[in-house]
Amino acid sequence: MAIFFPIILIFIIDTVPVSSYFTDTLYAFSDLWDHVINLKAADVFILSSGLAGTIISGFVIKFLRKQGYQMF
Repeated sequence: MAIFFPIILIFIIDTVPVSSYFTDTLYAFSDLWDHVINLKAADVFILSSGLAGTIISGFVIKFLRKQGYQMF
């Protein structure tokens, strides 16, 4: 899931339709960059906490499986 997190992050931050990344690439990426630069501190904290939680949960699941726990 940590690999897909940046893609999900783009969907959360950006307001441009996905099709414009293919049709008007320069505008879409410049608008995305403007949104990333203008994020508030609380938004950065929440989004980075989500990324940290995703990475930590992957390590925890691997550790528990090595210990013999079965999930689901």
